[in-house]
Formats: sequence, C-alpha cells, structure tokens
Amino acid sequence: MKASEFDRRFDAGEDIAEAVDWDKAQRPNLEPHRVNVDFPSWVVGKLDQEAQRLGITRQALIKVWIADRLEGRNGKAV
Repeated sequence: MKASEFDRRFDAGEDIAEAVDWDKAQRPNLEPHRVNVDFPSWVVGKLDQEAQRLGITRQALIKVWIADRLEGRNGKAV
C-alpha cells in the first residue's frame, strides 16, 4: 500500500492495523537517551515524596515535570 492510500484510509477512519508491521514500528524523536544528573539529597527526598504521593517512580516524575516545562505547560512558556 502506498503512503497516500494509507493516509487516505487513516483519515477516513478505516482500520489500518493490518497494514502496519508493529514489530518494526518506531516513534520518531522518542528514542531514549541516558542522562545523569546529580541532585542534593534534600531534592531527592522531596522528589521521592512527590513520586510516592502520585504513585509513580522518581524517574517518571522527573520526565513528566521536564516535558511539561519544555512544552510550555503550567503557564510558563519556554
């Protein structure tokens, strides 16, 4: 199937699942890259408290907060 046909069917709301090779699917610009950041222990403690309150991991909390800030959420444009 050509891309134009795929797009037309998708835009029409048709089920295109059979046309996708899910084993080879990629999400552009979402490949993980490891970054190490050092925080003072009081910051780690506060992060852990907030993560526990929300029921998520510290890593997930940091990812969400940074993504929100970079995308200009919470009323502060970047």
